Amino acid sequence: MRRNRLRELLQADQPTLGTHIHSSWPTIIELVGHSGMFDYVEFVGEYAPYDLYALENIGRAIDLFPHMSGMMKIEQEPRTYLTIRSIGSGIQNVLFADPRTKQDVEECVRAVRAEAPHARGRHGVGMRRDVGFVMEPGTPAFVDALDQAVIALMIEKESAVENLEDLLSVPGVDMVQFGPADYSMSLGLTGQFAHPRVREAEKYVIETALKKGIAPRAEISHPDEAARFLEMGVKHFCIGTDVSILFQWFRDQGNAMNSLLQRDAPQPDEGIRSNYRR
Repeated sequence: MRRNRLRELLQADQPTLGTHIHSSWPTIIELVGHSGMFDYVEFVGEYAPYDLYALENIGRAIDLFPHMSGMMKIEQEPRTYLTIRSIGSGIQNVLFADPRTKQDVEECVRAVRAEAPHARGRHGVGMRRDVGFVMEPGTPAFVDALDQAVIALMIEKESAVENLEDLLSVPGVDMVQFGPADYSMSLGLTGQFAHPRVREAEKYVIETALKKGIAPRAEISHPDEAARFLEMGVKHFCIGTDVSILFQWFRDQGNAMNSLLQRDAPQPDEGIRSNYRR
């Protein structure tokens, strides 16, 4: 079974750095690996189109780089199915979106862990990529690999923050991340990511995670955004998203070239522009 770089760094209490990918083209994963800069790559499956063949190709691309492991962001339904297929494809770690209750978190953990007495999970034996199809299914190494999978949670709903102590009391949770976009929307403050109530909840999530020995993670777009999280004790980050990077390049460099050409740039209609304002 493949070693899990993210798990190793968490166990050693070392900082970690990941990046987000929407594209299922494995070459993008390879470019991340060739950079040598990241400990893991997160495939944002909650938002991106993909099929089961794409997941296996993502897993194969990650396997090319021993210094890097993978993570997949899983939407709330169908949670167990997507978790098992993701891990079976070779994407070793999982970020769960939208847990609201302790029961939700227990279901997340069970989806990852083996259906063995010590783990009490729901993940059974399968002939998939992670075990070499026919090489290691049903072996002790397979059960151990599921024990080593990093389980991360998005804390992004009002009820999740209200019940945070209960959610983080579930054994097996390794990492949490606050989601200001969903949280602000759940409060009726849509888009107000820096609202005092949102920032207060973010601070509470980070402090509670640290108190419970769970690693808080922050998503940022630029290193300049890390300072306030570092001051709160965060040392786990996921930076950048491929689609955002491409859009910003198209916008900024296209604008610069149109200025050199002394012409007005073509403009999308108002509805399209409004979707990309920050």
